[in-house]
Amino acid sequence: MSVKLTVVYDNPKDPAEFEEQYKSVHIPLAMKIPNVTRAELAKVFPKEDGSPTPAYRTADLYFDSYDIACAAAGSPEGQAAIKDAVRIGTGGVKFLLSDIES
Repeated sequence: MSVKLTVVYDNPKDPAEFEEQYKSVHIPLAMKIPNVTRAELAKVFPKEDGSPTPAYRTADLYFDSYDIACAAAGSPEGQAAIKDAVRIGTGGVKFLLSDIES
């Protein structure tokens, strides 16, 4: 069973500050999480009419199993990255742990 941890960042209060912190602090922390088999980082396209998007950024971290994902999230490195995601996620942040079906 493959598992992914999806982090959804809502629109930040200050996008420029978010981007600076995301790239210089958060990504290096997140890359230390143990047993990640693959990572996908994405920025949501802006809406053509200028209205807010339903989310600002997403990150998907893949693991070989539920137990491995839980252990990674609970590790010191995982906890540091989670705390930092909450810190920089000034518009809100959601964490979803999913079973990959196909």
